[in-house]
Amino acid sequence: MKITKEAVELAAKTIEPYIHRTPVLTSKSINELTGIDFYFKCENFQKIGAFKIRGGMNASLSLSPAQLKNGIATHSSGNHAQALAYAAKTLGIQAYIVMPKSSPQVKIDAVRGYGANVIICESNQAAREAALEKIVAETGAEFIHPYDDYRVITGQATCVKELIEEVPDLEIVITPVGGGGLLSGTCLGAQFFKPSLKVYGGEPEGAADAVLSIQSGTVEKAPFINTIADGLLTTLSEQTLAIIKEHVTDILLVSEEEIIAALRLIYERMKIIVEPSCVVPFAAAMRNAHLFKGKKVGIILTGGNVDLTKFGSWFPPKNDSLS
Repeated sequence: MKITKEAVELAAKTIEPYIHRTPVLTSKSINELTGIDFYFKCENFQKIGAFKIRGGMNASLSLSPAQLKNGIATHSSGNHAQALAYAAKTLGIQAYIVMPKSSPQVKIDAVRGYGANVIICESNQAAREAALEKIVAETGAEFIHPYDDYRVITGQATCVKELIEEVPDLEIVITPVGGGGLLSGTCLGAQFFKPSLKVYGGEPEGAADAVLSIQSGTVEKAPFINTIADGLLTTLSEQTLAIIKEHVTDILLVSEEEIIAALRLIYERMKIIVEPSCVVPFAAAMRNAHLFKGKKVGIILTGGNVDLTKFGSWFPPKNDSLS
């Protein structure tokens, strides 16, 4: 189904009572350090701690009573899982969530906290899809895909709509890319509400499928998976690839070291909690500063659901010794 400007405007009104209009923060010290005029759209302050509530709630509210009666179901490593669990609780229905065992415990606990039935599976796409298929067959629940769903993409497009309203002279926006729901929604939102806005995606080198997919024109798998950005491990779909390939300016890769450095900078300079996946576009902007110097650049900080037990491995103490 074709996503229209009117559909995004309707989604914004539909989900407004259920979400936060998140703030846009700036940091003078980061701007001086990088030479880039950054505007951070803080979806880490969103309901459920991530932007995914926008698409999940829009899709859930689009369902008829007949479709809702047996509940809703999905597979997700965390934030979409929380979005549907929250939506189900709000609507008074059951949610069935398949989560890979590699999901951060903080996200699994949050999903269960909303009352969802959590099914743990092996950490690969085939296992997720097989477990979900079994649950849907047994329960009759309505499947809402994490990103390959026009209702979800439409909901995600509301984020950049708000950013443009807050910063009308924005020149560039960068989002992370995993399955491509946010990036494709951002591409469409930019087209609808500020056609001159350039859109980039940021992707870890350790999960680099989107950049290959854009180059080949078909959905590709990453050559290898090795990244702390656990929210960006899925591949694009045919739908998200088609939108992104048509509208995105480029996909920019970053290393694990650059992700950790960006994470540290946000923590130290902005004093806010964000998860590794969401600083990937910030890391990409700093790695490619020559593209963005002197520009007004929006960064969608997609979530703040951090597993605090990982801090020691991300930021090990410096081994200073006295001679």
